[in-house]
Amino acid sequence: MKKYIGDRAFYLHVLTIAVPIMIQNAITNFVGLLDNLMVGQIGTAQMSGVAIVNQLIFVFNLSIFGIVSAASIFGTQFYGKRDFVGMRNAFRFKLIGSALMCLIAIVVLFYAQDMLISLYLHGDKTSTQLTVAHESAREFLWIMLFSLPFFALSQSYASALRDMGKTIVPMFASSTAVVLNTALNFLLIFGLLGFPKLGVLGAGIATLLARILECAIIVIWVHTHATEHPFCIQVYRNFSIPWTLTKQILIKGSPLMANEILWAIGQTMILQAYSVRGLAVIASLNIASTVSNLFNIVYMALGSAVAVIIGQLLGSNKMQEARDAARKLLFFAVVSCLIIGSLMLLVAPLFPAIYQTEPEVKTLASQFIRIAAICMPLYAFNHASYFILRSGGQTFITFLFDSVFVWTITFPLAFVLSTHTELAIVWVYFICQAVEWIKSYLGYRLIRSNAWMKNVTQTI
Repeated sequence: MKKYIGDRAFYLHVLTIAVPIMIQNAITNFVGLLDNLMVGQIGTAQMSGVAIVNQLIFVFNLSIFGIVSAASIFGTQFYGKRDFVGMRNAFRFKLIGSALMCLIAIVVLFYAQDMLISLYLHGDKTSTQLTVAHESAREFLWIMLFSLPFFALSQSYASALRDMGKTIVPMFASSTAVVLNTALNFLLIFGLLGFPKLGVLGAGIATLLARILECAIIVIWVHTHATEHPFCIQVYRNFSIPWTLTKQILIKGSPLMANEILWAIGQTMILQAYSVRGLAVIASLNIASTVSNLFNIVYMALGSAVAVIIGQLLGSNKMQEARDAARKLLFFAVVSCLIIGSLMLLVAPLFPAIYQTEPEVKTLASQFIRIAAICMPLYAFNHASYFILRSGGQTFITFLFDSVFVWTITFPLAFVLSTHTELAIVWVYFICQAVEWIKSYLGYRLIRSNAWMKNVTQTI
């Protein structure tokens, strides 16, 4: 067992990186739960409309993540060998790429909003519930469009800090922002303390102002402590990036960027397949995913720790140490999520019970949460495997491992079972989650091959 378990110093290093991210995500997801509860107080249709928009915004968020992650493959390894000029150029790539993606997203979401929202609304189009859900989605999306540039900029800076193993400032910025978001939600959704009662529109305004605050904190901190963050020094003097690095990021990073976009769209299409079973399914999946995110913070944060630790070891040409760390990190992620998943299984019915919604929605949400809890160790293994493979620049393999798997296996399965069978939606959801076993086996074989153990900065 010694080869799977690290010493005290190893876990201290892991937790130093992961715990601030866990705290940041915990606060963010807890506020997401409060947002859901508050919007749910208005009505199930309004909550479903907001859930639809959040799913569309999710595609944009993952697209930004793909861009900054592609550059972070190099940024992390540049930092590992203390090449701050290279790191600055990688950061410029994040800024330019995020800005372009932001522009594309705003244009698409603005002009195609009715078509995209309608994909999730099935049944009698004259139904009052469907009409309310559609109008709520439009209202919320209009405000959310203004938040996209601030999210893109803050993620570019936050990812550069994480490349250095610094996670405290993004945690503080996010935590401060969600406190503001929560306070404004109470004031603007329900019209407390003399503020106007804006409902769904108030929820959107609260999110926009929180995004602005988060972005301001991170950007101002980095530039007022420039000596500690050499990547930002004179970064805006020009936007010239050496062609050699740009080419390498595009070669190594294009599969990663495509993966994040296609995976996010795939998840959105899976939800669309489920949505043919009715508005109650959208609402219950929204509750289940919000609750699950509270527990998923452990393996999500450990994935970030994997990217930093493995990336820096590979950048320093410490190949054997990287392989040893990868094995221990995988084991730690799975064991941790066996415990977290068991806890989630026990409390599954408690969270949906506090929502002001129909009994059918609460029952379905509880069942979906139980399934997610059972599958959590699989999610943890696959998430850590993805970041191990990505750290060594194996982005085409991660593309096959992640988004191609979704489009060739999970989505067709969800579509066929939802639209061409009478199988209960809970069983449809369970089968679509259980196929993660296949992905776990593929991840195990890929990591055992050691093909990921490469220093991608040696040729730059």
